[in-house]
Amino acid sequence: MAPNGEIAEQCAASLIVVKPPHKEIVKLKPKDQRDRLSVFRKLCYAIGGAPYQITGSALGFFLQIYLLDVAQLDPFYASIILFVGRAWDAITDPTVGFLVSRSKWTRIGRMMPWILLSTPFAVLTYLMIWYVPPFEEGKVIWYLIFYCLFQSMQTCFHVPYSALTMFISRDQKERDSATAYRMMVEVLGTVLGTAIQGQIVGGSSKCPTVSDDSDSTNSTRMNMSIASQHEMEQAYLTASGVICIIYVICATIVFFGVKEQKDNGQKNSEPLTFRQGLWVIMSHGPYVKLVISFLFTSLAFMLLEGNFALFITYALGHRKDYQNILLVIMLSGTLTIPWWQWFLTRFGKKTATYCGILWAVPFMILIVSIKSSLIISYMVSVAAGVSVAAAFLLPWSMLPDVVDDFKVQNPDIHGHEALFYSFYVFFIKFASGVSLGVSTLSLKFAGYVTGHCSQPEAVSVALKVLVSPVPVVLIAIGLLIMTTYPIDEERRQGNRKLLQEMLDSTDSESETSESGSNV
Repeated sequence: MAPNGEIAEQCAASLIVVKPPHKEIVKLKPKDQRDRLSVFRKLCYAIGGAPYQITGSALGFFLQIYLLDVAQLDPFYASIILFVGRAWDAITDPTVGFLVSRSKWTRIGRMMPWILLSTPFAVLTYLMIWYVPPFEEGKVIWYLIFYCLFQSMQTCFHVPYSALTMFISRDQKERDSATAYRMMVEVLGTVLGTAIQGQIVGGSSKCPTVSDDSDSTNSTRMNMSIASQHEMEQAYLTASGVICIIYVICATIVFFGVKEQKDNGQKNSEPLTFRQGLWVIMSHGPYVKLVISFLFTSLAFMLLEGNFALFITYALGHRKDYQNILLVIMLSGTLTIPWWQWFLTRFGKKTATYCGILWAVPFMILIVSIKSSLIISYMVSVAAGVSVAAAFLLPWSMLPDVVDDFKVQNPDIHGHEALFYSFYVFFIKFASGVSLGVSTLSLKFAGYVTGHCSQPEAVSVALKVLVSPVPVVLIAIGLLIMTTYPIDEERRQGNRKLLQEMLDSTDSESETSESGSNV
């Protein structure tokens, strides 16, 4: 019989032998499982894109007509508000992107604190945009301040949310799949924004239609009554309240439903200054070509979006149906997002860009070439929505490819994903501000009269130019630049393999160091 001391030593030895395999089993959970995202996680992530698009579609389609016909600002002052607001929004994007890239990792992540803290301020300032203050002097300052403040808070939400794409999974297929979910929800968000804003405010106008005023030539030039004016103000405020509630719900779902993964490589990299980061990013050729290409194509769709409500109302004469036509465009776009995701997977992203963006051109020409017809307007809206879906999906689907290409060529630089996204948004928003300012000034020069139910013929001509010839030219320039974009499917797949090898090497080193520390 063994002494008690020997029995104790044997037990201790057996424990030492058994413990490492048990620990190894815990460690060797498949990496594929760690990088794979469930449908639930993808949906929670995707829902976070809805607030930006809901508010963006409401502002894009309705802010111009709201400032002119409800707030009754002079077109010159309205153009200043639209341009300065968007220009300020553009400036805040790279600033917030830089601050996000320098943010430290917290218990809830590096992107999540920005999303969480910006939400209440974004909701409050958005509500104030759609409130008509009870004074005339200083009304321009009121809208300018709250528009700029909202854009700043929205940037603090959207830039880290966009960069979060790179931190929800390290697998490119999973990121592409999550991006497709996000794009579908975002287009659905534009549907919600258009539907909520359009359906609530669409029935509040008391202006007669063409059929209503056939017995009187002066009735269409009457100003809206005081009662009608108050009704429209309340309608816009109610719509903004509903949108604010949805904003808070979506932000809450992202916070509780998405797990942000820490970038293991970032701790070994030296932080760059803002100027250094800007230089490094803007010297990356594929990124510059992609941004410039989508700058022109996005500008085309922004011009269409910003002036379409006025175009339908005053050029086509469909005052009672403009909100429904806008809704049809967004619904068509939502339903075709999965098809475009399949198309880009099957034929490549560059091919999808050419086909998707060019699809809108003949319908832009058709809508201004034929006599106004409600049926044709709805048919064109369905077809145009297909291109809207492509315009939403493709830029955000191709930006991760550029970031991956940058990582392959610059393996020692980490943590600047937010700058790539923020500078892209910067150029797009700045161009949008210029386009909105120029288009609103064009309406002033054409003789637009605020508060009137009809406008001079010159306004109709100006609106036709802004929604057809100018966007077509911009699309042609953007797609011509896209031909120089160097990341094709072969290079994209090659980058994916190289990044996976780099990731496996980093994981092996970290596991080795952890094993050494445990020993």
